[in-house]
Amino acid sequence: MSKPLSDHDRRKQISVRGLAGVENISQLKLDFNRHLHFTLVKDRNVATRRDYYFALANTVREHLIGRWIRTQQHYYEKDPKRVYYISLEFYMGRALQNTMVNLALENACDEAMYQLGLDMEELEDMEEDAGLGNGGLGRLAACFLDSMASLGLAAYGYGIRYEFGIFNQKIINGWQVEEADDWLRYGNPWEKARPEYMRPVNFYGRTEHHPDGVKWVDTQVVLALPYDTPIPGYRNNVVNTMRLWSAKAPCDFNLKDFNVGGYIQAVLDRNLAENISRVLYPNDNFFEGKELRLKQEYFVVSATLQDIIRRFKVSKFGSREIARTDFSKLPDKVAIQLNDTHPAMAIPELMRVLVDEEKLEWEKAWDICVRTCAYTNHTVLPEALERWPVDLFAYLLPRHLEIIYEINRRHLERVAAKYPGDHDRLCRMSLIEEGGQKKINMAHLCIVGSHAVNGVAQIHSDILKATVFKDFYEMEPHKFQNKTNGITPRRWLVMCNPGLAEVIAERIGEDFIRDLDQLKGLCKYVNDEAFIRDVAKVKQENKMKFAVHLEEHYKVKINPNSMFDLQVKRIHEYKRQLLNCLFNSFNALSPTFPFMQAAPGYHTAKMIIRLITAIGEVVNNDPVVGDRLKVIFLENYRVTLAERVIPASDLSEQISTAGTEASGTGNMKFMLNGALTIGTMDGANVEMAEEAGMDNIFIFGMRVEDVDALDKKGYHAEEYYNRLPELKQAIDQIAGGFFSPKQPDLFKEIVNMLMHHDRFKVFADYEDYIKCQEKVNALYKNPKEWTKKVIYNIAGCGKFSSDRTIAQYAREIWGMEPTLEKLPAPDDKQ
Repeated sequence: MSKPLSDHDRRKQISVRGLAGVENISQLKLDFNRHLHFTLVKDRNVATRRDYYFALANTVREHLIGRWIRTQQHYYEKDPKRVYYISLEFYMGRALQNTMVNLALENACDEAMYQLGLDMEELEDMEEDAGLGNGGLGRLAACFLDSMASLGLAAYGYGIRYEFGIFNQKIINGWQVEEADDWLRYGNPWEKARPEYMRPVNFYGRTEHHPDGVKWVDTQVVLALPYDTPIPGYRNNVVNTMRLWSAKAPCDFNLKDFNVGGYIQAVLDRNLAENISRVLYPNDNFFEGKELRLKQEYFVVSATLQDIIRRFKVSKFGSREIARTDFSKLPDKVAIQLNDTHPAMAIPELMRVLVDEEKLEWEKAWDICVRTCAYTNHTVLPEALERWPVDLFAYLLPRHLEIIYEINRRHLERVAAKYPGDHDRLCRMSLIEEGGQKKINMAHLCIVGSHAVNGVAQIHSDILKATVFKDFYEMEPHKFQNKTNGITPRRWLVMCNPGLAEVIAERIGEDFIRDLDQLKGLCKYVNDEAFIRDVAKVKQENKMKFAVHLEEHYKVKINPNSMFDLQVKRIHEYKRQLLNCLFNSFNALSPTFPFMQAAPGYHTAKMIIRLITAIGEVVNNDPVVGDRLKVIFLENYRVTLAERVIPASDLSEQISTAGTEASGTGNMKFMLNGALTIGTMDGANVEMAEEAGMDNIFIFGMRVEDVDALDKKGYHAEEYYNRLPELKQAIDQIAGGFFSPKQPDLFKEIVNMLMHHDRFKVFADYEDYIKCQEKVNALYKNPKEWTKKVIYNIAGCGKFSSDRTIAQYAREIWGMEPTLEKLPAPDDKQ
């Protein structure tokens, strides 16, 4: 640091990355060496890069601890209402850089590592992604935790500490192969085990009805061991907690009647109990009714509710009682948000605790339950809705089945009283689906047992009220709300795209990071030559950086001056990767297409991946096409890869059939990072078009009402096939083995699906999609006009901050008030 800093560099130092004071740096170096020595028991002669990462992580974590303890003390003193966000998925990604950003330590740590001769980026790369989610739903939960802490809400995330997260995806000979994600192999420096709060969870057994109530007996017990992870707010000294449960067998597990041989087997069988938290189910938008999955759902809910009630009882409430016993106050002090139907068991479990254990009468318990719980719906696809067989419940959770039957009996009495004689409506609204195998409809259970039900984009909430939950909306319209999803600008701008954050901060200051609406202030710079140049320059730098990454990790060379056109999605027919494939297989245009997805384990999805890789093999080796077009499937997409690729993207593909994508959040990340969107009027795209202006987004294809009309009329793929020569040629090439010469029939079933049973009407939008892509290409040839549209998009992103989403949940569902006040910093001695 010998040469004097330029004005620009000085501004950079005091801006988004936090101030690097000299005392700060020397203290960080001391702490780093202390951890290397005393925590890792290494010196610089034998330490590995991973050791250095752990030493740095422990150093940064120290800055969290005082704040974490202070925050929890503050909640105990003030006794605010607390919100419990229960989710089977938290797709957190890496924690180190995010923590440094939120604590304003990034510059100081950078400089300290530099002075120690270490490369910060190399150390950050040693961290495993916490991949405890499949995609949008799990990443939304992670963004929400960041916003709840940044808004000073007393919030807790509750989930499962899966030993194996979302699988690692390898592409071998063009096919997807899954590998286990052993993310805990080297340990996790961010978590703290809390064995003192271990809780028993019961399964199986039977119920006994006594005059003084019902007892659930002869159960098998599994212990839930909590691990706490700190969740720092953005520079407000608030650190909340994510508590994830791990399954442990009790000491007496299966040891009832052992002899010497039986003892060994009994100890080995402990694995059966501990399998509950072994692995994340990799299904997204698809319900698979497995017993282990239902066990996971009940496991997280039972342990969490015990924790919630323990905390409720020991909180101060300004009273001198040792414990609180008046449960009528529970909804004033506790809000439970169910992230989709996966934690739906919270409703019957809360009823079981209140009625069987706390001895409340049913009506009072039910009132408390409904006022406490709220439900977020994430999908309208029928195959994604959870419907559990009654037989499985009777065997695994017999008491809960009785409670659900009683909830249903009372619910149907209310329906019958309001709509006398309407037998069909009773059948439609029942929690139990008759016919063949009896099943419990978990979405219906959630609606009946919650005081608020929300969709995750305006169009999605409207569709829920008009179709899927129409009967429930007619009966209780006051329950239904919309809460459009959002993303945290800390991770998805400041952290992943510091260059763009800088350029914005130079124009409008830094407050936009905690109040994203301030981005509207960029509109006045839309014709400012210097700003246009700065935005374009940052994009170009990001593209060059990503091109280097691609060459290093994927051995693919791309031209950084070509358009980077990305589709980042789980593979699913409704997301219509096939529409993109048809376009790519026929059009050798100027852009580059890094193609990015991760996929669930279902057959069609794997065939779609194989088609994408096959198209890539042909296009990328075509001497006529050269470097004008590349089709790349980037394997093992995850949060960390998203943070690299999204800032480098020019065009974002959001091309689901109108009415199928609930919201999407990837669309918002691309928009915030300066990509333009080509998309249908679906999910949050509708609101993005409103915010950025219809002229600044490429909208094509059928609207929801057009899709409905086509359904009524009947969709016939061959009409489009016969009418559109380009489409016919693309399909004939795929069917004829042009992309799979060694196996000409390889993609026959995909073609057959597209021609004869395509629920998502790919061909109906093909022509309009191609025309829209031509508009994209024309605009891309005029970089200045393109960048002006980019600026309008960034300026329109304010609505899509998860801070706005969470403030709405807090005020309109949880009855809590967010605050931007800072807590006092812990003093340095702590």
